[in-house]
Amino acid sequence: MAKKGNRIQVILECTEHKTTGQPGMSRYITTKNRKNTTERLELKKYNPFLKKVTVHKEIK
Repeated sequence: MAKKGNRIQVILECTEHKTTGQPGMSRYITTKNRKNTTERLELKKYNPFLKKVTVHKEIK
């Protein structure tokens, strides 16, 4: 039987892209350890639609 771990997959979505109203959405999938990181992730990632690095926050 597989052991259930603390690592879960999370989706990161661009916060700046929502406010522009442009079509498309910049999203990334990553993993986090829910035991060590209980709050939502917030990372700087590249947004190909805006062609710059923006803040991406974890969504449910």
